[in-house]
Amino acid sequence: MLAAQVYFEELAKYFITVCMALYTYECFAVFRFREEKRRNGIYVRQNILMFLIHVTCYFYIFLETGEVGQLFFAAFQQIILYAAIVLFGMLYPRGNRLILNNMCLLLGIGFVILTRISYDKAIRQFIIATGSLIIFLLLPYLIRKLRFLKSLTWVYALAGIAALTAVLILGQDVNGSKLSFTVAGVTFQPSEAVKILFVFFVASALYHSASFFQVFTTAVVAAVHVMILVVSRDLGSALIFFVVYVLMVYLATGNGLYVLAGAAGGSGAAVLAYQVFRHVQVRILAWQDPWSVIDSSGYQITQSLFAISNGGLFGLGLYKGNPLSIPFVEADFIFSAVAEELGIFFAVCLILICLSCFTMFMNIASGLKEKFYRLIAFGLGITYIFQIFLTIGGGTKFIPLTGVTLPLISYGGSSVLTTMIMFSVIEGLYIIRQDEEARKQLRKKRYLKRIKKISVPEPDISPEPATD
Repeated sequence: MLAAQVYFEELAKYFITVCMALYTYECFAVFRFREEKRRNGIYVRQNILMFLIHVTCYFYIFLETGEVGQLFFAAFQQIILYAAIVLFGMLYPRGNRLILNNMCLLLGIGFVILTRISYDKAIRQFIIATGSLIIFLLLPYLIRKLRFLKSLTWVYALAGIAALTAVLILGQDVNGSKLSFTVAGVTFQPSEAVKILFVFFVASALYHSASFFQVFTTAVVAAVHVMILVVSRDLGSALIFFVVYVLMVYLATGNGLYVLAGAAGGSGAAVLAYQVFRHVQVRILAWQDPWSVIDSSGYQITQSLFAISNGGLFGLGLYKGNPLSIPFVEADFIFSAVAEELGIFFAVCLILICLSCFTMFMNIASGLKEKFYRLIAFGLGITYIFQIFLTIGGGTKFIPLTGVTLPLISYGGSSVLTTMIMFSVIEGLYIIRQDEEARKQLRKKRYLKRIKKISVPEPDISPEPATD
C-alpha cells in the first residue's frame, strides 16, 4: 500500500505539470481566433485540464494527511467553480471565457496551496471567494447598463481618499505599516478596493479632457492618494498607484514626456523614501546581500530562494517541502511555496497564465472605441500585472520586497474580492466591445444596402415610341 502511494505521488507530480503546461498552451492558442464561438473547443479543454489539476492535487493531499474532510472541501470547491462557469455562460453568452477560466484556475491553485499551508485559512479564503463570485456574476451587467459611471469623477476621488484616510487613522500597526482595520471582527484592507476607484477616477478625469491643466489637476489628486499610502507606510500600494497613473496619462495623451517626467519623479521619490524610512533601508540591504543579514532582515528572502531552488523542475510534492519556514508565506511568498512543492515548470506556467490574462485585458482595451472604457481596461490591466511583478519579483530577489500579495492565490480576503471585481469589470467591458462591434456591423450592412440601391438604377420599362 505504501509503495502504491509513493508511485502515485511521483507520477502525480508529472501529471499535474503536464496538465498545467497544456492549459497554458491553450491560454495563448485562444488568440488565434477573434470570435468567441471559434474558441469553444479550447475553453472546454481548459475546463477539463483545470479540474484534473484540482482533483489530482487534493487526492495527493488526502494521501498525505488522511483527512477525508479535505476531499469534501475539494468537492465543494469544484461545485462552486463549475457553477460559476455554467452560470456565467448562461448570463453572458458573449462574455470572455478565457478570463473566467483563468480566474477559476488561479483560485483553485490558491485553495490547494493554502490547504497545504493552513487548512483554516483555506476555508476562510473559500468562503470569501464564494461570496465574491456573486458580485462577479452581477457586475458585468451593471457595467454595461450604467452609462453615468464616466460622470462620477470626483465621487471616485473623494471615496478613495476617504477610505485611505480611514485606514491611516483607524488602521492597525503591523510591522510598522498601517494596511487594514477591523470592524465587528471583519478585517478590511481599503487600499485594495481603492485601486479600482483610482483607475475609474483617472479614466473619468482624462476622458473629459486630456489637456495639461486636466493632467495637472489629476496629478494633484493622485499625489494625495500616494502620500496617504506613504504616510501609512504601504509603499507597495503607493508604487502601484504611481505607475498606473503615469501609464494611464500616457495612453490618454500619447505624450511620452509625461512618462519621462514620471520616471524622474519616481526616481527622486525612491531616493527620498530610502533616506526617510528605516524599513526601506532594511529591505534594500536585504535585497542587495540577504546572506549578510540572514539571521534578521534577510531571513525571508533567503528562505524563499532556498524553497524555489529545492523544488527543482517538477517540485518536491505537496507536504514534501518546508514552506512554513518562510514568514508570511501564505501572503507575500506564496509563489515560493508553489515553486517548492509543485515545481519550477508549474510556477513558470503560472506566470504565463497571468500574462495571458494581461494580454487579453490589453486586447480588450485596444478594441474598445469609447475612451473612458479603454482607459479603464488599460488601467486595471496594468494594476493586475504590476502587482504580479512586484510579488514574484520580490520573492525571487529580482527587486526589493514590497509586501503585496499574488492576486487570487495569496491569502487575503480583500485581495481576492478586489481582483475578482477587476476581472468582472473587464468582462463587462468585453461585452461592451461586443456591442460596439455588433453596431458597427449593422451600420456597415445598412450602408452597403443603401449604396447598392443607389448604384443599381431601376430598369426603364416605359413603352417605346410609335414608329411610322
